[in-house]
Amino acid sequence: MPEVTSSRTSSPAQPAAIQRFWDKYLALLHRCGVKPPADRWYVRHAERYIESLPERRLGEHRPADVTGYLADLGRLGRMQDWQFRQAVDALQKLFELVGVSWLREVDWRYWRESARSLPTDHPTLARSLPVGDGAAADASHAPGDGTGVGAGCAVIERLVAVIRQRNYSIRTEEAYRSWTLRYLTFIGGRDPGEAGATEVAAFLETLAVQGNVAASTQNQALNALVFLYGQVLERPLGDMGTFQRARRPRHLPVVLTPGEVGRLLENLEGTYHLMASLLYGTGMRLMECLRLRVKDVDFDYRQIVVRDGKGQKDRVVPLPDRLIDPLRAHLERVRALHEADVQAGHGEVYLPFALANKYPGAPREWGWQYLLPSGRLSVDPRGGVTRRHHLHENSLQKAVKQAAIRAHLTKPVNCHALRHSFATHLLASGYDIRTVQELLGHADVSTTMIYTHVLNRGGKGVQSPLDAL
Repeated sequence: MPEVTSSRTSSPAQPAAIQRFWDKYLALLHRCGVKPPADRWYVRHAERYIESLPERRLGEHRPADVTGYLADLGRLGRMQDWQFRQAVDALQKLFELVGVSWLREVDWRYWRESARSLPTDHPTLARSLPVGDGAAADASHAPGDGTGVGAGCAVIERLVAVIRQRNYSIRTEEAYRSWTLRYLTFIGGRDPGEAGATEVAAFLETLAVQGNVAASTQNQALNALVFLYGQVLERPLGDMGTFQRARRPRHLPVVLTPGEVGRLLENLEGTYHLMASLLYGTGMRLMECLRLRVKDVDFDYRQIVVRDGKGQKDRVVPLPDRLIDPLRAHLERVRALHEADVQAGHGEVYLPFALANKYPGAPREWGWQYLLPSGRLSVDPRGGVTRRHHLHENSLQKAVKQAAIRAHLTKPVNCHALRHSFATHLLASGYDIRTVQELLGHADVSTTMIYTHVLNRGGKGVQSPLDAL
């Protein structure tokens, strides 16, 4: 291994080897779920530690060097708790990469827990940790037994592998990985296989009581951990008993009047006007609209096929007649962009369910291109292939927000309000509620029933007694 020093102070003799070391360190962080830009702060913590002991190679460091550095870092009092925990994790991953034999002799869990508060008289700073000569820390807290870098990364890697085997979306993968990392931190670095329903219930209750999270957030965490134990660890949680659940408020949807929809669309231009018109004209969800392919638009039958929507279900929605000409003009521009990409050696799009392996030429075919492509190429986070993805949802969300302000709309308007308005206006026009249910892709008609709240005037159609005076 090269003599690793700070990337800012390294000698020019071995710059390539040092850069490779830091690249491996970043790769380890990414495998453990640390994402940019947080990964750069891990590198900064590791660099500062190396700069504190410039006279020795990393392989020559001992546990006392690490614990002494962390103690000094805590005494300075310049870090918030989460920053100190980040520094501890950064050093643990650093020495996991180096492969030192004494990794378990540092009580990493104890140091992480000490970050809850760091006054000068805190036990963490006063305690002399037993190190060296076989005086290892408590084995139950050792990183190799729990999530230390090795076990923690192994759990995350298995989780990601199982998710991808089931063809879950990348958003589900990111959410489940994030909740798993938070849960591993909550149980203090132990092996999740040694924990179970009791710890999961305590974690979920902490989210509700201390974190004050929404019911949907708590349910997402529950789903992630049920998946972790049932599908990854193959140890179903079973009965979790009773725990404090976040309250699920009952909100009525925001519905715009036809006049308000018209004013909103008048304040949008170009592609944003087309996208918002599609949301209102078809009732699609935002991500369903963004993921449309060219082949999904059927001009002859005046319909759009929504593939793999929520619940992995396909459905058909109407193509508004007034959008046919704008869509044809838009597709001409998209095709010119695609042909330019192909000439430049790109032109591929992501294909689900390993279709690219079965049909190698399909990613470049015109029909598979996104209807609403991004303005720039990007690197696929799963495969590392340079492709042109669809537009990011934030772009339309921001445009709709600004358009609502310009239209002087006082309602809290967002993209989903256009879907709510689509359903409500169809019901008000006399369409059967079962038809609207199918167009929206609802599994249960009770979900669609919420749009009937404005059909008989506000307040359930009741005439106020004030009007009778």
